[in-house]
Amino acid sequence: MAGRSRLPASDLARIAAFAALTAVLGLPGSFHLFGNAVPVTLQSMGPLLAGAILGARRGALSQLLLLALVAAGLPLLAGGRGGLGVFAGPSVGYLAGFVVSAFVVGLIVERSGRRPGMHWVLVATLLGAATTLAIGIPVQSAVTGVPLTETFQLSLAFVPGDAAKAVFAALVASGAQRAYPDAAPAARRERVEGRTGGDDTGSGRA
Repeated sequence: MAGRSRLPASDLARIAAFAALTAVLGLPGSFHLFGNAVPVTLQSMGPLLAGAILGARRGALSQLLLLALVAAGLPLLAGGRGGLGVFAGPSVGYLAGFVVSAFVVGLIVERSGRRPGMHWVLVATLLGAATTLAIGIPVQSAVTGVPLTETFQLSLAFVPGDAAKAVFAALVASGAQRAYPDAAPAARRERVEGRTGGDDTGSGRA
């Protein structure tokens, strides 16, 4: 039982790498549109890439790691934000959405086969981006006290950029899976299931 839940060092390294990637995507900074309390950043692309390349579990864990480091006080969010105060602000729903988004994207890509077509990866990243909004908008409304309909209207400004990020993430993930087909989430899932169903001594590859 313990062997099934233990992550090999290679998985831990990939999780840490995609947590770092999401943090790096915040370096260009952020800006506010039309008075929205939540800024526009590139970081929402991080969960899409993590899910599409790492799969559901590892992708979600990479975003959980990022949020844990932010909670510990590291200024890893766009604009140099960090600390527990971030989780009391209007962006908290979107941050929680990062974790769910990565899981949703990864789940769809995993279920799409060892070599998912570009269209499936794009569907996954678009749904992932929509998931972040679906969680973030009502939480933002609750935190700020702005009516949900008004918050929704303000957040429509996110849609073009989020769609562009989803397309870019799908292109990157599809290219990575073509170049390294054995690293695709479904291929890795098959290897893990083969190990847990039979010999559980191997690890390392992912």
